[in-house]
Amino acid sequence: MKKIDILDLKLKENNGFIKTSEVVALNISREYFREYIRKRNLICVARGLYMSSDSWNDDFYVLQVRYPKSIFSHETAQYLFDLAEREPTQYTLTMETGTDSRRLEKEGVKVYKIKKDLFEVGLTTIQSPAGNKLRVYNIERTICDLIRSRSNVEIQELQAAIKGYVRHKEKDYSLLMQYAKLFRVEKIIQQYLEILL
Repeated sequence: MKKIDILDLKLKENNGFIKTSEVVALNISREYFREYIRKRNLICVARGLYMSSDSWNDDFYVLQVRYPKSIFSHETAQYLFDLAEREPTQYTLTMETGTDSRRLEKEGVKVYKIKKDLFEVGLTTIQSPAGNKLRVYNIERTICDLIRSRSNVEIQELQAAIKGYVRHKEKDYSLLMQYAKLFRVEKIIQQYLEILL
């Protein structure tokens, strides 16, 4: 298979996106890739990330590629799991405590920090609205995060998330209570569930 065909296939597999790191992993030179970018009129959407001009832009995916040490959480995870009544006004990410988030915050992204041993609890993947793979917390972790941060979350959004969770086909109450205990929101979640169940 020719290099150009390999790159075209990779671009197709990635919904119109391609990373320089993927090209290097395929043993294709950066020089050849620069020529490919020019030939295919690819658009640079972030450092090391290119998109074909006929693809849908995917801000979720671009943000994840730019900040690979972050996980979509809170209101953004709520939206991605279809537990929200509307699209969030800003993206919400969680990072490990000690990670520099100033650039993200300047861009208007809401950033939460958590200690390392809790950072990957509930980590899963989901498809963005444009079909790209995203790192996100599962619905049980999302409910716990929203409850923990309830002073920074609109009450209507919190209620919509919990009602949506109760109706969700893939809910796991035992996992929710396990996380609730871990994140110290057990009593509050029990109160919400008693009202709704």
